[in-house]
Amino acid sequence: MGSLREAGLGPIVGHTTEKSCKVWIRAKDSKGNKGELSALQRTIGVAAVVAKEGKAIDLPKIQAFYFRLHRERDRTGVFFAGEHVCLSGKKCTPLKPSTGYTVRVGTLSVDDPFGDDENIESADVAARLPDPNVWIKDLLSLRPKFAEARFRTFSGARGESDESLAFVLGSCRYPGVMWKIKDADRIFGPMAQEATKGYPKDKKIKERRPVDFALMVGDQIYADMLNRHVPVGLADTAQEFQERYLTAFGSRKMRKLLRNLPTYMILDDHEIEDNWHQDRIKKAESRKVFNLAIDAYKSYQWSHCPDSFRGRLYYQFECGGYPFFVLDTRTQRYMDDVKDDLNDNHLLGRPSLGDEEPSQLERLLKWLVDCQTERGNTPKFVVSSSVFAPNPMSARTGRKGSGEQKVEWAEGSDSWPAFPETRKAILDTILTKKIQNVVFLSGDIHCANVAQLSFAGTPGAAKLKAYSITSSAFYWPFWFADGEPSNFVHDSAQAKQKDTFKISGQKTMDYKAWNFTQEDNFCRVDVDRESHKITIMPFDKDGNLIHSRDWIGKPKDALTSTLNLEPW
Repeated sequence: MGSLREAGLGPIVGHTTEKSCKVWIRAKDSKGNKGELSALQRTIGVAAVVAKEGKAIDLPKIQAFYFRLHRERDRTGVFFAGEHVCLSGKKCTPLKPSTGYTVRVGTLSVDDPFGDDENIESADVAARLPDPNVWIKDLLSLRPKFAEARFRTFSGARGESDESLAFVLGSCRYPGVMWKIKDADRIFGPMAQEATKGYPKDKKIKERRPVDFALMVGDQIYADMLNRHVPVGLADTAQEFQERYLTAFGSRKMRKLLRNLPTYMILDDHEIEDNWHQDRIKKAESRKVFNLAIDAYKSYQWSHCPDSFRGRLYYQFECGGYPFFVLDTRTQRYMDDVKDDLNDNHLLGRPSLGDEEPSQLERLLKWLVDCQTERGNTPKFVVSSSVFAPNPMSARTGRKGSGEQKVEWAEGSDSWPAFPETRKAILDTILTKKIQNVVFLSGDIHCANVAQLSFAGTPGAAKLKAYSITSSAFYWPFWFADGEPSNFVHDSAQAKQKDTFKISGQKTMDYKAWNFTQEDNFCRVDVDRESHKITIMPFDKDGNLIHSRDWIGKPKDALTSTLNLEPW
């Protein structure tokens, strides 16, 4: 029996509830965590809850558990604290709501006479292992930064939202090269600060409580560092996708953040290749890249998120009674079924042909209606890696041009303008069912901003509140290449920016966007039930609140946004 080792990557604190939390790790090879483990060895995870509210649990009361680190998942696995069933069948005690916990994790490598093509039942594996409690002292001796995960379970609220909710939001972490690698990791330091102490460096801003979780809404890695048409830096093997994740998630400050705050992730195009849509899968080379990319994505990102819909990449969760629906806008994106026609494009999958297998769009619409019925005006957060609003100036509906040009411009936006039917279905449901306080959360465009949606065409349309919050990028050194604020519509009702979206009949949507910034950023989002407000604060890579600037670049007003919602 080998000795207990630290994780090669992780731990990562993932999906958390009021009574459980997913803690993810990757096994470590004795020759270095980027090496390939021998097929003659099986990797096993060992984990235990070792502290509660910062106080160590007495040694005799600690219970250790084994969990699988599967070969087909690149030797990664998840310990589901509070819900985990050990290999031997022993069940973990549920955690308590609104409580801080510390979990210790380590890995074992054991000789395995079975081949890669043989599946071994967990009970058979457990029969070859000693009682997991023999490893408790070894777990406690491992270095904390490679073995310790800390988190606070969510509140036990059901049906009624908490007085407050706070989370951090961001996207797009370009990896950097050579001496710029440290710059790509820099912003995760102040993000980790929000997770533990909850206050910025700006002394003019009052101290705030720690955030509940982080949302990373796409491009956590760049599989194509330059361009999908440029072979330099283009991942097209399993080892290259693996290297992208090991480098990104193994960087010092990001690793600290991920082991101290529940983090929810969803992919965008750069987890696969630039501007990906599913029509490319018809080509053999693209199909190969897609399969490798999704295999890696499911191992390193999706596995520690909720599995709400039987293996689908989209999912839902809630924190303190506030519901979230996280969309997969990449692997179900179809746009070339009918040439030069936007009406047959689908962003959230093709329409279902039977009630037994609803589409992602149908599930989202039902979720919106159910949330309004069961929770009233409680804010409903829809996470879309692609920005719902504002649109690029190049893809606005009021831009003059022929039909074919407008299709080309919309599809070139790589976002919602190319999928009017999907957008119509969502907005029509919001208007018809009077869905109140919908908030879209996005990334992608390397330009953070906030937008308010407004509706017309029905008696109650003007009373509906809906917003879009965009935070991007964590790190993007090419600000001069894209993300310029003037490239986006600021007021869709203005003649020179006309972008009024026709839903159906007389029903329309317009929007106003403000507080644009191209600086590397993450946003802190605070929801307050007492005042019925959402506050958005963008912070830079050093943890300073981002300000607007005058003509010579001198800081002016803070880009803090306050959104007034309907009472809930």
